[in-house]
Amino acid sequence: MRKSITLTVIATVVVLLGLSLIKYPIYTLIGIVVFFVGVGIYDLAQKKHTILRNFPVIGHARYLFEMISPEIHQYFIESDTDGKPIDRNHRAYIYERAKKQNETHPFGTELDVEEDNFKWLQHSIYPAPKLDKPPRVTVGGSACQHPYSASLFNISAMSFGALSKNAVMALNKAAAAGNFFHDTGEGAISPYHRQGGDLVFEVGTGYFGCRTDDGHFSPEKFEKQAAAEEVKMIEIKLSQGAKPGHGGVLPAKKNNEEIAQIRGVEPHTTVLSPPGHSAFSNARGLLEFVQQLRELSKGKPVGFKLSIGSKDEFVEICQEMVETGIKPDFITVDGAEGGTGAAPIDFSNYVGMPWELALVFVVDTLRGFNLKDEIRIFTATKIFTAFDIFKALSLGADVCNSARGMMLALGCIQALKCDTNECPTGITTNKPGLMKGLVVEDKWKRVKNYQSETLNDFLELFAAAGCSSLEQLHRGLIYKQIQGKVKTYEELYPTIEAGSYLKEHH
Repeated sequence: MRKSITLTVIATVVVLLGLSLIKYPIYTLIGIVVFFVGVGIYDLAQKKHTILRNFPVIGHARYLFEMISPEIHQYFIESDTDGKPIDRNHRAYIYERAKKQNETHPFGTELDVEEDNFKWLQHSIYPAPKLDKPPRVTVGGSACQHPYSASLFNISAMSFGALSKNAVMALNKAAAAGNFFHDTGEGAISPYHRQGGDLVFEVGTGYFGCRTDDGHFSPEKFEKQAAAEEVKMIEIKLSQGAKPGHGGVLPAKKNNEEIAQIRGVEPHTTVLSPPGHSAFSNARGLLEFVQQLRELSKGKPVGFKLSIGSKDEFVEICQEMVETGIKPDFITVDGAEGGTGAAPIDFSNYVGMPWELALVFVVDTLRGFNLKDEIRIFTATKIFTAFDIFKALSLGADVCNSARGMMLALGCIQALKCDTNECPTGITTNKPGLMKGLVVEDKWKRVKNYQSETLNDFLELFAAAGCSSLEQLHRGLIYKQIQGKVKTYEELYPTIEAGSYLKEHH
């Protein structure tokens, strides 16, 4: 907002000066000279900015260009394929499906098909008939009393507070209209989540919405929240890919009275979720917590979300599943490429296992312990396109979620202002002047369109690969180029035989 006001003021002054020069040229020129002399004297006298002391007056141009450099780079310099964290082609893909605009691409691919890590799927010269509607996946093992039929593509975890109330309402209305689920994120269930859409209630390390006054887990408050009809599943957040081992961050400038009341914290303070849970401290404790939440929720599906760090720790969890018989209904796998509104840069850049390796490891470990058939795998890192879904399911995932894709469908322009409360599109801010730009009754339709059109694209890829059921997807359908050699994912990550780890870890 400050940048917008500054640029508007500059533009207004330039226009007024132009008009003044036409009508009062002498007086205007004298005023300009006096102004710049005054600025120069101030620059020479101040001691805070070296550039301005050494280059008075003209040094201000450096700060002006620095202020608008992200916009210059995004709109005029970056190519369609090199923008970070999400390139222009992917943003256009999402916008076009959200608006139901032109969904075809002219003149061939812009990707370098010879570069390392280029991926593609194996099509069949005998394609299968396209399915009339996307298949759904049942979530709920033998201990679950209320299994849930999930869409293949859903809204990943984003909290109220991190997102504006308008954004949350639009997402939930889209979930209701499109029959897919909406993960609340760890910021508790707000009134804006209750627009008719199915919810996954995420329980994070801060236990927001189900916490005692001193920040510990409250079974009584959780039971009340989980009893809501719209709550279909429960997710325990162990860690997320963008900041594994760190805990969530809600900046003080975004923590207003309403958000603080919903979360059960002090308003206008920076809210730091603890890095780990206080309700348990080891693998067995985690599974006992899963069982406790299952009982408190009267048998709704319960799972946990994590970014893989130590492989041994996940193996230990699987061993405890075998020994105790307590199994989650689903596990959400996040990769180090995951996004977030606010995270320390070193955690975003250097902590956590990349998504592809993490997903394969979790799938294979569960299969090796003979657990995969009963536990569904959700995954949620950079899932934007139909090919992303096809690849994830081929690697062994059952359900895909997207956060940044859904934000772009809402109208996000990747301004990278999520942690400042200055989001220009009204998505990640609670400032009324910015939120008003996000019109709920328009934006929920775009999110629904994006989800349904992407799944329609998936069905076309699915048919092109000769598939008619999800069971036909496997790693051999995806190819990857590595150092000039082409390999299938089955060659890169050979499928583990079911139960093969049981004897080894007995």
